[in-house]
Amino acid sequence: MRASLLAAAVLAAAPFLPASAAGDAARGGALVQERQCGTCHGAAGVSSMPNIPSLAGHTDEFITLQLILLRERIRIAPPMNELSQGLTDAQVEDIAAHYMSLPPGPPAGGTEGDPARMAEGAALSETLRCGVCHLPDYRGRAQMPRLAGQREDYLVHALVGYRDGTRHGTDTNMNAVMYGVTDAQVAALAYYMARQK
Repeated sequence: MRASLLAAAVLAAAPFLPASAAGDAARGGALVQERQCGTCHGAAGVSSMPNIPSLAGHTDEFITLQLILLRERIRIAPPMNELSQGLTDAQVEDIAAHYMSLPPGPPAGGTEGDPARMAEGAALSETLRCGVCHLPDYRGRAQMPRLAGQREDYLVHALVGYRDGTRHGTDTNMNAVMYGVTDAQVAALAYYMARQK
């Protein structure tokens, strides 16, 4: 039932999705400044706020999809639902191009980590096959988000949401991947991903 509802929601969003993300990064930068996106996501797209993702270095397809899902209230994430209201498709593409043009910040967790925790996270990532969709270096591709260097607390928040069924992607793949993963395993994955370049 949940998968059917999610599929219907994604199909409902299809008319709003641009054929291709071909935004203008300079216009997007002006929009980001005008809308004060940096207040939460960081001036250079690198967040320093708890549970707020860094956006620098994500693909334009990923940012475009997320903004449209938020604008159309298919993805519920206050206050982003309100903040995305009134954005045209062209403005969404411009914002996406801006964030894609920014270099990712340094790994949120630093590059050094506890060797045992790093090994545990790496092993879990292999078991769960995270690199298949997010690429082996976790930089993301197409509509798959960048995981490398993301805020650890945000990764925990997102992964728990997928596991518990309170968060969905454009399909239920992440919910299935995270099903049965313990809190300790989520913490190990987030610790490892936050320390990737």
